[in-house]
Amino acid sequence: MFDFFQDEAPWQEPLAAGAVILRRFAQYDVDALYRELIRVAEQAPFVHRVTPGGFTMSVAMTGCGAAQWVSGREGYLSQSQHVALSPLLLHFAQSAATAAGYPHFIPDSCLINRYAPDSKMTLHQDKNERSLSHPIVSVSLGLPAVFLFGGLSRSDKTAKVLLEHGDVVVWGGASRLCFHGISPLKPGIHPLTGPYRFNLTFRKAL
Repeated sequence: MFDFFQDEAPWQEPLAAGAVILRRFAQYDVDALYRELIRVAEQAPFVHRVTPGGFTMSVAMTGCGAAQWVSGREGYLSQSQHVALSPLLLHFAQSAATAAGYPHFIPDSCLINRYAPDSKMTLHQDKNERSLSHPIVSVSLGLPAVFLFGGLSRSDKTAKVLLEHGDVVVWGGASRLCFHGISPLKPGIHPLTGPYRFNLTFRKAL
């Protein structure tokens, strides 16, 4: 059984140039963030996308805001999203970005991933946004997971970092196009999210 935090103080953990982990940053907002993702999922249910290679992804996805990411035989694209990015989500993402040194970040989209046991995210770059001058803000809720953070080439050495409930990772600048992913999720039960890990990723897409 995992020992989930209660009242540990947040702190910053450098990850790379332009990248930082804000440990426990969301600890006082986790309930509200979880309610928001449930609201989004009720309007836009989670789906398992198909990769350009024809494989069904183990991670289920939904999201809100101006654009969402879809995949298929034609590749990875963005499309309009009918679910609004709420003021609560916008404010939280801006607060996290400011704490990480990106005070001018104004996201327009939030991608929500749901991880079940054994689901994973292979190494990839976030590069479909119109401008790469804006950072990525990634929030972890629920079961802990091993976050993989590499370099600008897929073959670069990859750091393995445990992310727990309430942790936030922000990367931009020199690290904006670093490859990253999630190792297969280990089984567990979280008091808030049950058998799942959720990841909310905020971007300026358009």
